[in-house]
Amino acid sequence: MTKGLLSGVALAAFMAVSMPAHADIKIGVAGPMTGSEAAFGAQMKLGAEAAVADINAAGGVNGEKLSLEIGDDACDPKQATAVANQMAQDGAVFVAGHFCSGSSIPASSVYAEEGVVMISPGSTNPKLTDERPGPGIYRVCGRDDMQGVVAGKYLAEHFKDKNIAILQDKTAYGKGLADVTKKTLNDAGVKEVMYEAYTAGERDYSALVSKMKAANVDAVYLGGYYAEGGLILRQMREQGMKAQMFGGDALMTQEFGNIAGKLSDGVMMTFSPDARKFPEAAEVVKRFEAKGQNPEGYTLYTYAAVQAWAQAADQAKSTDFENVVKALDTGKFNTVIGNISFDKKGDPVGATYNWYVWKDGTYSEAQVD
Repeated sequence: MTKGLLSGVALAAFMAVSMPAHADIKIGVAGPMTGSEAAFGAQMKLGAEAAVADINAAGGVNGEKLSLEIGDDACDPKQATAVANQMAQDGAVFVAGHFCSGSSIPASSVYAEEGVVMISPGSTNPKLTDERPGPGIYRVCGRDDMQGVVAGKYLAEHFKDKNIAILQDKTAYGKGLADVTKKTLNDAGVKEVMYEAYTAGERDYSALVSKMKAANVDAVYLGGYYAEGGLILRQMREQGMKAQMFGGDALMTQEFGNIAGKLSDGVMMTFSPDARKFPEAAEVVKRFEAKGQNPEGYTLYTYAAVQAWAQAADQAKSTDFENVVKALDTGKFNTVIGNISFDKKGDPVGATYNWYVWKDGTYSEAQVD
């Protein structure tokens, strides 16, 4: 998605956050701090800031304190590349980011070339690690060829005799997830009645909705983000469509409920296990809640990305790229999302996906057959 002008990115996309002002080690968090996916950027920022504060309070990394730089890529690939270059230029040794796969994939090439470790909390497209440009590129979340399988199997089982529409927003994330869901559905012997692309950032999806209504669609699978998902859902209901909506982890924000309101009831989505319920996260969650903050979605996954890098640097007794990469490739790390280790591609070992359902303006884990 193209979001905003790119001029002056090096200045406009960064906000210096000192923790403390004369810290010795610079790290970054990069994601959509502005734009239609800004809710996820807010989650990442919240998680990274909390992790840095907690690590510094415990003595830092190898006795040195951390400072955090925040990069805004607005989920735009070109802006993400500019952010990555600026992070490297500013001396960041590690970046927790990016969020949108379409941003992480080009940014990873910059980090690999510049010797900056990158751990994405939320980029799920397989290409990020299947085609990673070099060592030092990781993620702590699962992959779309996992959650798309979960979605496709569910639809094949529960809607095999119904009319299914699969929508995708043309992004690396949205199309990739929709395509895996479609393949899984088709491999199970079920054929969708519609496979349609839509343009993210628009406000009027009535023509798309009308087409689904004419096809008597019973289930809509959305490969895309919460802003457009909420609008499509509202416009479905305005045209009298009762079809159930399904989606992926990009619906995992309270903002979706704010957009769709009561209409969100019954919408189901796949997401990693809710880290807020993990015993390893209990104390951290309490601190968030004491401040009136909800560490939903990718907040704790970002916190864990910072933890994993910090523990690897401690194990390596260095923040040097090659030493930290060696530690990340071979080590195990105790984080708020549980024990993490990485496979040869840089993916977390043992990642899983669960179903969640919206009701009364909020979401909770769903009990599915």
